[in-house]
Amino acid sequence: MGKVERLIAAKEKSGKTFSQIANEVGLTNVYTAQLFYNQQQLQPNTVAALRKAVPALTDDDVAVMQRVPHRSFSPEVLQEPSLYRVYEALCHSGDSIKALINEHCGDGIMSAIGFYATVDKAVGLEGEPRIIITFNGKFLPYTEQKVGRAGSRLLLGAASP
Repeated sequence: MGKVERLIAAKEKSGKTFSQIANEVGLTNVYTAQLFYNQQQLQPNTVAALRKAVPALTDDDVAVMQRVPHRSFSPEVLQEPSLYRVYEALCHSGDSIKALINEHCGDGIMSAIGFYATVDKAVGLEGEPRIIITFNGKFLPYTEQKVGRAGSRLLLGAASP
């Protein structure tokens, strides 16, 4: 069994959802799920609460969760219909989202560092279940690149570390 499968098995053994674990630990539900999928790094100050919420986590599991993860993207993920639909929604709305970001904040991007995401459920006007995905990222403006303002100096002839 691989590391992610072990982590998910420990979560399943707890009988709790990611949102329930997140509430107990004090993290967002997306960040909590990312910990179990080895996409985020478990911080030392969160270990005790997570172990209390998910008692089946072993010392080895916690050690895996505390390593810096290898974040990557596999095109195969788009074969999963739920993920493809999120991707499709972003693609279809991308130009509009970019325009709105620029109207609100100027020329720049939303950072995925220091980024928060949550997934919640709501009930629509006709009683249908609806999904709310919130992306909350810091705005990073593009800067005019003036000579002599790069924030560092090139040291010619300096030895490389």
